[in-house]
Amino acid sequence: MSVATIADGGSPSIWNAAHDVDARRPRSRQTQLGASDTVCGRRAAYILHRVTPTDSPDKRAAILGTYIHDGLLESARTEYGWLVERSVQDDLIRGHVDVVQLDAATASALPARYRPAMPADVLTVEDVKTKSTYMWDRILRYGATTAELRQVHLYAGALFEAGFENIPGQRYLSRLGPLDIKRLRFRFINRDSGQEHIQEIDFDPQRAAEAQWWVERVREASDPEDMPRDFNGPGLDTICDYCPFRSKCWPGTAPGVPEQTQLIHDDADRAQALADYVKGHELVSEGDRIKKFARKKLDRSPAGIYGPNKLSWRGGNDEEKDDVEGMVDLHEVAGIPVPMKPDADRMAKNLKAAGLPVPRRKTGRKTPAVISIAPA
Repeated sequence: MSVATIADGGSPSIWNAAHDVDARRPRSRQTQLGASDTVCGRRAAYILHRVTPTDSPDKRAAILGTYIHDGLLESARTEYGWLVERSVQDDLIRGHVDVVQLDAATASALPARYRPAMPADVLTVEDVKTKSTYMWDRILRYGATTAELRQVHLYAGALFEAGFENIPGQRYLSRLGPLDIKRLRFRFINRDSGQEHIQEIDFDPQRAAEAQWWVERVREASDPEDMPRDFNGPGLDTICDYCPFRSKCWPGTAPGVPEQTQLIHDDADRAQALADYVKGHELVSEGDRIKKFARKKLDRSPAGIYGPNKLSWRGGNDEEKDDVEGMVDLHEVAGIPVPMKPDADRMAKNLKAAGLPVPRRKTGRKTPAVISIAPA
């Protein structure tokens, strides 16, 4: 990203300041594995092995999310007395849990000045996530991702087994010891509209143990490359596009060549990739058939909420298009020359009708490669 500076007569980008401040945040300099680093097994292994990041992805969206996140949590702390950004640590991970809402029984063990203004009905661990409108429909339909569920279970599991970390500023909390966590909550915030969506699940110690096992497996890896990638790579998964280890995990092959081509080593790999492609095509075709059938059935259904889905309709208006004759008339009345742009399609038809070849020239660009698969 090109940024104007005072030296060349422009104003420095405010994002330079934001990136510098973000780089100095304790979380950015932390070398121990944090729960938020467990989005991908190989990425977590790179961090544990102190591998130097190879990429500096644009972090503007993430920084905006941090500002919104911090502002909302601070408001919840001052207005509701929630415990926000409190440190947790066990043998596997260290991090700051977004929100812990104590129930009345647990809060009664604290000095009166530290008790929440509004105790929760059950002890709840909450994670606040900011999302773009692009991701919002997926959030409403499917909720938290596997990686997000793993993260909150790691936080809750650490509180369930060890309680709050015993550090200055929260020693009074560490004296509570292990906490009887009952509920996990995700609070999703749309970065564009401010819309809020809440997802709640019961805390399950077994799922917390599975999340801890996942981290143990990463820690046991002698080489980060031994850990499988959890995503399909650049151009297919955003998490890979913005990963600080992108070039290490997905080394480039040649300009314009997808990084995923490195996964093909022999004909057996090609045979499997072709089988996957055919299977995917069949699934798309079947899904399209199901959608078309359902669309026909719903054609006369009124808008409304039916089960977990909301039906609405767009369109149905009179179609309009530019009135070419009217525009010519207005040009002539106003004394504006009527454009005489050559009609390439019409000229090609005229030449073909006259038995003449249509001249062609190279554009300097390549047409996209189109895959063609047929039974052998």
